[in-house]
Amino acid sequence: MSSSVTTPIEEAPATRALVVPRKRRLGAPSGGDDSDTRRTNWWATALIAVCSLTVIVPLYLAVAVALKTPDQLASGTGFELPWPINWGNFAVAWERTDFPQALLNTAIITVGSVVFTLLTSSLVAYALARNLHRPFFKGVFYYLLAALFIPFPIIMLPLVKQTALLGLDTPAGMIILYTIYGLSLNIFIYTAFIRSIPIELEEAARMDGASTFRVFRQIIFPLLMPMNATVGILTCVWAWNDFIMPLVVLTSPSDRTLSLAQYVFQGQYNTDYTVAFASYLMAMAPLLIVYIFSQRWVISGVMRGSIK
Repeated sequence: MSSSVTTPIEEAPATRALVVPRKRRLGAPSGGDDSDTRRTNWWATALIAVCSLTVIVPLYLAVAVALKTPDQLASGTGFELPWPINWGNFAVAWERTDFPQALLNTAIITVGSVVFTLLTSSLVAYALARNLHRPFFKGVFYYLLAALFIPFPIIMLPLVKQTALLGLDTPAGMIILYTIYGLSLNIFIYTAFIRSIPIELEEAARMDGASTFRVFRQIIFPLLMPMNATVGILTCVWAWNDFIMPLVVLTSPSDRTLSLAQYVFQGQYNTDYTVAFASYLMAMAPLLIVYIFSQRWVISGVMRGSIK
């Protein structure tokens, strides 16, 4: 009779207990991190508030002065809004500055400068970014960057003589000058972004027979939209608000820009502040309106560039 032998089976060691951390309640402090974050947010909020006041207070003063008569301005403190409101300052400013013609000249110069700047700066930056390993292109790049450290007043007098000699003392000449003098900063902005774009995209397009210009037009330039937004904003604000370059370049009164038109209110012994501030607000309004309607795309482009 056979007896069955039972082999004892060794049990596996007990599984170690898993320690599952309890979920922290929403809003509960964790080692002081939240308090530090809140403290940082308060400092950031306070800084933003102070910076906002530096813009809001002067703008409010400009509106308050523009709506007053000279007698109301002389008898008040300048901070209070007048009653009754004097809208006639805007009509006087419209006539004295020849506002429609000045607005047209400024718009032509600004739009032309933005378009030519985006095209030329991106093309030059693309050529430099893909050839910085070559000594010649590296030398050109650093030469253009060195121009950033040259103050405009140093070259102002030679510029006046050259523009008069070449016939560039016109709105068309202003477009060329803004494009050239903005080249250094814009190339610096574009080059860093282009070098972050994988070169494999261009190599794949060239294997399909695409030329260099086609690669730039269909692949690189669409990817540059965030930087185009940044460069476009900088160029637009510069060309619209600039006073020094139009002052030394433009010679014909019919070619003057909005910034030059404001100069008519500066007399030798007095200044008509009420009409002048009304004119300042009128000159600022078109650019502000354009920004209000385009801020969605502008902010989106800038944010995409910062994330990149």
